[in-house]
Amino acid sequence: MQQRALGATGLRVSRLGLGTMTWGRDTDEHEARDQLVAFAEAGGTLLDTAAGYGDGASEELIGTLIGDVVSREEVVLATKAGISRRTGERVTNTSRGHLLPALDASLKRLRMDHVDLWQVHVWTDETPLEETLTALDLAVSSGRASYVGISNYNGWQTAQAATWQRAVPGRATLASTQVEYSLVNRAIEHEVLPAARALGLGVLPWSPLGRGVLTGKYRTGIPSDSRGATDHFGAFVGAYLDERGRGIVEAVVRAAEGLGWSPLEVALVWVRDRPGVTAPIVGARTAAQLKGALGIEELSLPPEITAALDDVSGD
Repeated sequence: MQQRALGATGLRVSRLGLGTMTWGRDTDEHEARDQLVAFAEAGGTLLDTAAGYGDGASEELIGTLIGDVVSREEVVLATKAGISRRTGERVTNTSRGHLLPALDASLKRLRMDHVDLWQVHVWTDETPLEETLTALDLAVSSGRASYVGISNYNGWQTAQAATWQRAVPGRATLASTQVEYSLVNRAIEHEVLPAARALGLGVLPWSPLGRGVLTGKYRTGIPSDSRGATDHFGAFVGAYLDERGRGIVEAVVRAAEGLGWSPLEVALVWVRDRPGVTAPIVGARTAAQLKGALGIEELSLPPEITAALDDVSGD
């Protein structure tokens, strides 16, 4: 798999990342092991998790697999802090007093002394940005993180954070931003992508398959074994099961039929090859689903197909 530089840094990552949001919950140890094996065999290196995924269960599972399934040196490990769950409710906290202990807890679950990329999972208004960014500086200066980034920041938030880090000598320069981006959600093109490009941040799109909708599996209903059928992901998926989403899915299906590809391949290649994108983060519940994404390495969309998809999915 082709490797790409992450923003204006020396860190190189595979141009597809493996997301682990469901690991330890909907994806058990055996499926996770099979996914990691398939990903590594395809040349994938970027493995993305978060302290808030399964309330730490994803990190714990990764900690049992790294060193067993693949060596630590073969993986670019990325995690996040700032979102947690208490009694089932989502809690956000980006204070320095929360982030650094959260990083230490992540390292303990991962059974590692450092991560390659540590990201603030979310913006909050409750904590001054300078305080949040100081936590990133301390993570790098202490050796607990090699690189740092942000996640789910809008355009002005991205520009403010990146500019602050670049303007103050000795601060840890932001390497990346992780944001939702797909044919059914192109909002980052207005401000986030231009800001990232101007300030040297790599872009790591999450949900590049539109929360699974762009695979076409929801065209005739919600399969009982899909994320859309679960209590914790039903509304998340349902956001794109509207008239606009259906129109985009049908365009993807037509393109796939004409190319002899799957809808998944069309949607994923479109995101992977967008200007400014470093590596889409692909999450799969099973190894079989993941293998469908790993087959796109040699694929590229014809310009006329890209233009048609841009047209049907544009604002």
